[in-house]
Amino acid sequence: MNPATNSPAEPARHWLAAGIPAIDIAISAHRGSVPREAGTHMVVTADALAGTIGGGHLELRATEAARAMLQRGEAGPLELDFPLGPALGQCCGGRVQLRLQRLTPEGLAGWPTPAPRFVLQLHGAGHVGRAVVQLLAGLPCRVQWVDEREDGFPMPGATDGTVQAAPHIQCIDTDDAPAEVTLAPPGACFLVMTHRHDLDLRISEAILRRGDFRFFGLIGSATKRAGFRHRLAERGFSTTELDRITCPIGLPGIDGKEPEVLALAVVAQLMSLPQTTAPAGQGTSLQLSEHF
Repeated sequence: MNPATNSPAEPARHWLAAGIPAIDIAISAHRGSVPREAGTHMVVTADALAGTIGGGHLELRATEAARAMLQRGEAGPLELDFPLGPALGQCCGGRVQLRLQRLTPEGLAGWPTPAPRFVLQLHGAGHVGRAVVQLLAGLPCRVQWVDEREDGFPMPGATDGTVQAAPHIQCIDTDDAPAEVTLAPPGACFLVMTHRHDLDLRISEAILRRGDFRFFGLIGSATKRAGFRHRLAERGFSTTELDRITCPIGLPGIDGKEPEVLALAVVAQLMSLPQTTAPAGQGTSLQLSEHF
């Protein structure tokens, strides 16, 4: 299991493979203001849980009911109906219907797969890159994580604080990072934060030549941005094309230069992107404070 991810699917698969009895708690229907919507799943064993149906008293009651089922050896399904305000004292005020049943491979296969919020090609496995991936490990996205250094990626099972790649994060060890740009899907996001400015420049050129990206963020200061714009202009790129580079990167108002803080600002920026892909050549350049 990957402890960094909040998705219940991976722990559920682990428990099934290990023969550990578990209860699948699903929101089967909802009405009004609720913390999570229909289709949300949470899995409970006798001494562990994965995922969330919204926390609070609702989740406490559901967990108690699931563990009571396990103690009695019941498979369910058990239907529960909770008006959140009157019954549970939660301020949402809506109504949630839950279905509790024994976790099975067939049931797990029927879970809805959340659409990725974005597809990201991240260049660089340094301190900030690793911190970014650590945050993305628990979010619904797809990541191609690219680095030219053989020892750039953390080892599986590492316990020294480095990130372990989640299933939706693909580590790509290559000797030609710019070539990987051409393999990203249309509408992908790009973050460039490698260990060398000359490599950043070559990757940036490859991204701009594609032109069909949703977001292109380049780590660096305003000085780096000016230098890159000058060099890329010499290579034939127009002002309109260069304006699509977001540099510095990260949402404003998140101060600090520690890798974890910088990563938080960058991931927040990705999560704030509109959930529609702009047509090629019509991306939005965000004017942001200088985080890097």
